[in-house]
Amino acid sequence: MDKLSRASSELREMDALAALSSPIHALHPLAKLLVTLFYIFTVVSFGKYDFSGLAAMLLYPLFAYSASGIPIRLCFRKLRVVLPLVCAVGIVNPFLDRAPLLILGSVAVSGGVVSMLTLMGKGILCLLASFLLVATTSMDSICAALRKVHVPRTFVTLLLLTYRYAALMVDEVGVMSASYRLRAPGQRGLHFSAWGSFLGQLLLRSMDRAIEIYSAMELRGFCGDFPYADCRRFAARDWLFLSAVCALFVLFRAVNIAALLGAWVM
Repeated sequence: MDKLSRASSELREMDALAALSSPIHALHPLAKLLVTLFYIFTVVSFGKYDFSGLAAMLLYPLFAYSASGIPIRLCFRKLRVVLPLVCAVGIVNPFLDRAPLLILGSVAVSGGVVSMLTLMGKGILCLLASFLLVATTSMDSICAALRKVHVPRTFVTLLLLTYRYAALMVDEVGVMSASYRLRAPGQRGLHFSAWGSFLGQLLLRSMDRAIEIYSAMELRGFCGDFPYADCRRFAARDWLFLSAVCALFVLFRAVNIAALLGAWVM
């Protein structure tokens, strides 16, 4: 399987993950969306040296991934391209902040190292929470939840069409690449002289497919809203999940659980 086929398969695999059955999948999409947004807000609010306090926020993704039946390693495999970029955000901090912040045995750890680890941890935790939302909720349900919190209809429609068309665009590139290889046997990759025509044809084909897709959606009654998505009312379990998890985040933000456990053990 070539790279384009693998990319198309991974995009479609997200819809398959969202169609699974688990306690997390069964929750209301709006509850999961609000919890994810509040989780990201809480994670980002930690101070740049508060790595120990941030460690407690790892409990939510660990529990949620276990309850949803989705291996947490799948998130790292799917986001293998993004994770290095996230981890590289604070890589220069050890060179900018060299003042010792704490002593571990006989080793002095600078503030730059701690802030670098904290920034990396924030990025990884936010990615874990975001991937969990997409992996347990269909894009239609996420867009419907965004409309419930009054996100502009144009933005939500663009998000939905971008997500839906990504797999189709990869398929178009795969068809065009296969046609090019048949016309240029033995040649590795796309020759430089064909880049312009290849991109031009891809643009034209993409525009045609986009018009066809949107016309088909309009014929089926699409007008910017999502009456076919999960529109059920909040159940008791949804309110309980939303209130309990958000209260837990507030507790983790107000109290350094890791420091308390460390002091108790010592």
